[in-house]
Amino acid sequence: MERLDATVRGGRPAGPSTAAGPVWRSRDGLELPDRVPLADRLVWQARGLCPEEDLFTLFRERALVRPDQDAVVDAEGTVSYAGLYADVLRIAGLFADAGLGPRDVIALRMPNGRRAVAAELAVYALGAVALPYPLGGGVRDTLSLLERSRAAGAVFAEAADVRASAGLRRLRAVFTTAAEVPPGARSLDAPGPPYAPAARPAPARAPARVLVSSGSEADPKMVAYSHQAMAGGRAAYVRALAGPPTAPFRPLVLVPLASSFGSLGVPVTLAVLGGTLLVQERFDAAGALRAAVRHKATHLFGVPTMLRRLADLPAAPDEDLSSLRSLVSSGAELPASTAAACRARFGLPVITVYGSSDGVNCHTAAPGHPAGDSAGTPDPAVAALRIVRPDGGEAAAGEHGEILAKGPMTPLCYVGAPDLDARYRTAGGWVRTGDLGLLDEAGRLHVLGRIKNVVIRGGLTLSPAEVERELGAHPGVAEAVCVPVPDEEFGERLCACVRPAPGAPAPALAALTAFLGARGLERRKFPEYLVVLDRLPTGPTGKVCRRSAAAHAARVLGAAPRSGGDGPGKDRRLDHISDNTHRSSSL
Repeated sequence: MERLDATVRGGRPAGPSTAAGPVWRSRDGLELPDRVPLADRLVWQARGLCPEEDLFTLFRERALVRPDQDAVVDAEGTVSYAGLYADVLRIAGLFADAGLGPRDVIALRMPNGRRAVAAELAVYALGAVALPYPLGGGVRDTLSLLERSRAAGAVFAEAADVRASAGLRRLRAVFTTAAEVPPGARSLDAPGPPYAPAARPAPARAPARVLVSSGSEADPKMVAYSHQAMAGGRAAYVRALAGPPTAPFRPLVLVPLASSFGSLGVPVTLAVLGGTLLVQERFDAAGALRAAVRHKATHLFGVPTMLRRLADLPAAPDEDLSSLRSLVSSGAELPASTAAACRARFGLPVITVYGSSDGVNCHTAAPGHPAGDSAGTPDPAVAALRIVRPDGGEAAAGEHGEILAKGPMTPLCYVGAPDLDARYRTAGGWVRTGDLGLLDEAGRLHVLGRIKNVVIRGGLTLSPAEVERELGAHPGVAEAVCVPVPDEEFGERLCACVRPAPGAPAPALAALTAFLGARGLERRKFPEYLVVLDRLPTGPTGKVCRRSAAAHAARVLGAAPRSGGDGPGKDRRLDHISDNTHRSSSL
């Protein structure tokens, strides 16, 4: 394979190439091969689906054309494109003075806000690769990600990360946003001469950003995306949600900008679309509504848990959300009750986005799309989707199989994990999502859950996603997650952890199973235990954390008395565990 840093100039190949794409190599020896055949990339580029400019060049063009436009609104106020551009060059100068430069990997672990935005754009100005990841995962994530990515630099908001990274031999420079600068770090707020970026700091097909996802692996997965994949395919999906180019785009992004879902912020909203990015440092439902009113948000982007908490809040007497055009949900399946609550509260349908850091995307923004009917129609300008049977053959319309994706949004590869590339990428560059789905006769995608997210009860395979989907239609259930709990007799049993809708009484297991039966769910799939909570546990990205919910359910159920029984809905169950009696501080 050719090396991209030596053979690609201005996004065009110089000389012959193999069927697979080129290999990019960092200054510290990290190799990132492009797992998509080069011929596919060239076709997408020729069709105008992948820009030939890098992300910093695109951002610079926006800043020069509209310098006085609002770029970022955070807790500190508003910064214009001109002000943001100046701060980007200042930070890039600090990075360069510390020995960081092109083809370095620079990690960013910061809360949402202008500093996180400017730091990421400064990485692109250098021609380096950004590795943002959310706060809240502990220092183990820092050590794992920095070591496996061979990061040369990092920006941390928390002193614990600075201390944890002190022994990493490849890390040449550490910056912090803290008021008190810990030993071994430099202040990101220090003054410095502005950096003079190159006309094009990086080739368009070079890696730009690494998306981090915990997924089902022991260590967080890292997925490398090129400038073209972010500015092309990923921007195409956001552009479809944003509306016509002449309309203002002022998204309030409730998730961490460092998350996969949050990558619609800096690389897309600012660098490509030239919109105004509204952010909170950390999610607060009441504060989010106040910000949406005050700053005239046009879109709300959040995971279903966040949107439900917004919908559960009563409207303030002076609330004016007339600027709001869309609510956008991703990161987890949208329960029908949450969609209904959002429609009732905001008078708007919720656009659902099926996607992941691995490179799959489909959404319901198309006009006339039946709400709740499917995950939408695949857009080849983002990612084409196909369904494959277990034997590798192409599934027919309506036939179940694994969802595969490939298109302008497809990432280069997994970072430092050839085993994941072997498991999740085909020889032709298709991404194996690990999700079960089907394409119906109209070409619409139906997602049926994770292939591996199952509960094995005495040899019977149960799909938590299927049960959650039906529980989400219950008007008295605001949120639900189904998890396995250990069982000596059957190995695992299914437990439903639910949060009641505001004002609704705590449900009983018998009432929920009767509801599931009335909706046609087979009795053998009913949950056998029920834990009622006033708040479901969430992870750093705001999504419900299944592992925390399962651990809590196992603790509570393990301490609770059980009576004998022989199956779902029988006596062997726990009708209700009061959250007031069994409360976990982690929830």
